[in-house]
Amino acid sequence: MLVRGARVSGQIRVPVTQQGTRGPEPCHGGGALQQHAGPKMNGPSCRGDGRSPFLELSQFAGYQLYGDEEVPAGGIITGIGRVSGVECMIVANDPTVKGGTYYPVTVKKHLRAQEIALQNRLPCIYLVDSGGANLPRQADVFPDRDHFGRIFYNQAIMSSKNIAQIAVVMGSCTAGGAYVPAMADENIIVRKQGTIFLGGPPLVKAATGEEVSAEDLGGADLHCRQSGVTDHYALDDNHALHLTRKIVRNLNYQKKLDVTVEPSEDPLFPADELYGIVGANLKRSFDVREVIARIVDGSRFSEFKALYGDTLVTGFARIFGYPIGIIGNNGVLFSESAKKGAHFVQLCCQRKIPLLFLQNITGFMVGRDYEAEGIAKDGAKMVSAVACANVPKMTIIIGGSYGAGNYGMCGRAYSPRFLYLWPNARVSVMGGEQAANVLATVAKDQRAREGKQFSSAEEAALKAPIMARFEEEGNPYYSSARLWDDGIIDPVDTRLVLGLSISAALNAPIPKTDFGVLRM
Repeated sequence: MLVRGARVSGQIRVPVTQQGTRGPEPCHGGGALQQHAGPKMNGPSCRGDGRSPFLELSQFAGYQLYGDEEVPAGGIITGIGRVSGVECMIVANDPTVKGGTYYPVTVKKHLRAQEIALQNRLPCIYLVDSGGANLPRQADVFPDRDHFGRIFYNQAIMSSKNIAQIAVVMGSCTAGGAYVPAMADENIIVRKQGTIFLGGPPLVKAATGEEVSAEDLGGADLHCRQSGVTDHYALDDNHALHLTRKIVRNLNYQKKLDVTVEPSEDPLFPADELYGIVGANLKRSFDVREVIARIVDGSRFSEFKALYGDTLVTGFARIFGYPIGIIGNNGVLFSESAKKGAHFVQLCCQRKIPLLFLQNITGFMVGRDYEAEGIAKDGAKMVSAVACANVPKMTIIIGGSYGAGNYGMCGRAYSPRFLYLWPNARVSVMGGEQAANVLATVAKDQRAREGKQFSSAEEAALKAPIMARFEEEGNPYYSSARLWDDGIIDPVDTRLVLGLSISAALNAPIPKTDFGVLRM
């Protein structure tokens, strides 16, 4: 996760991973930073107001996803920045990655940015420079519901909900790419640089025999003076971005908060102590309160039910002055922990307080006694409460995230507004060692039914690839490459990332929450 702006440096530190090596450096595009002399994608000022932070999302998208074919950052830059005082979702094509064409991961990243914008009512600014769908991968890009066409569907839906759609044409917009500016509420095109056409000069020549230049076919003069496809004529990139800020100023937008905001206070303890508190060894336990103390205002945490269900820590705090209800793991979830969690979620929904989940969970407790006590129905209470909660939910996986514990702690399937990982995180249905033991037991039982032996060598040969596969697929970079999260963040940036995320989420009104049947 890259946070650019006044409060942090341009590069994040990546802590040591479990393997004892550093993770890959975050990708910020293939070369778009150097593509233009102006500030098209050159630092936070191009995307937002002066020194205000820019929260870049999913910068590891596409990492090692297509073998030797690199797609840095998924071929598109997305993030949240403040423009003319308004928090906006910014989506910028990277023309240096296969001409800005859309790989499957590019589509997924674009759609996720639009989903965040829709959930949080953020105006969208598209910096367009794209050749449309990536033709060799068209079967994975074009035909399905959540493929390329969904981008334009989302633009129409958001516009109908008064979520502004603004496009800045800074390069080629060919074929499907032409519909991003065409479907925007208001758009800008850069002279002798931006072009919009459904069929480019080669296609026109092949279809009609007509020879025409890109500028004559779809340049700024044509679309501003004749076709009316574009609304504003920009002399260069700087002028285009100046016009963008003017458009945002004229949106007549006012953020209306459903929460009370107090003056922000720094935590009492330095954030870099988080490295020593958590560490890379997931088998080493730590008290999640130590994490909370380093991210909340004044390190003040009003704990709820502190003496009951103590493997789940719940309570109220503030981050950058915004109220937040925090749910953090301190061990496996028992019935008492689950009931406490469900109760706390209901309180936050009643008070319209956003929720933060700090995941470090192996799952719910198992065993005959716990089944007899009703762990299944008590766990279901928490899962149901989390699913139904309509307050903004944010999740950070600060350790392991396994099995049904992922669900109860608001994993991706439970639609948190934002979900981030620390570099030491692991996400799997269960740990690799546990999975290997389960499958080895199944194989051993099968052999026994057949009257055969299952040697220790055979068992080891079965377990090794299973453990290796779970280790690979549970890795945070494997997850982030596939957009199963919104980015990997440096632990020391957690507070700032949360502040920006909470602020963005509060652009949308908080609706009333209705809960379903909670089995008693």
